[in-house]
Amino acid sequence: MMEVLFFEEANAEIEEGRAWYRRRSEVAEAALLRELNHAIEMVAEAPLRWAKYISGTRRYVFPTYPYSLIFFVANDAVNVVAVAHDKRKPGYWRKRLRR
Repeated sequence: MMEVLFFEEANAEIEEGRAWYRRRSEVAEAALLRELNHAIEMVAEAPLRWAKYISGTRRYVFPTYPYSLIFFVANDAVNVVAVAHDKRKPGYWRKRLRR
């Protein structure tokens, strides 16, 4: 299993999603977190299994919730650029890669 590191903005996106679902239902929030944890496990296990995406990243699409885990592999770690809501403009997070 590879180490998984999160960009600060990706962590903020997780918290935004949690808060949104929590206001509606604690059950929905818990299910979102289960799906996120599953995504992280799957990507850490075999990151190159997931389809190439924008700007050298790869993408894991959540099966139930409208989110994707956007990441790249570097320095023996999975680097999560975004936990992107699928209804936002695709690639809005690309500027994060320029650091």
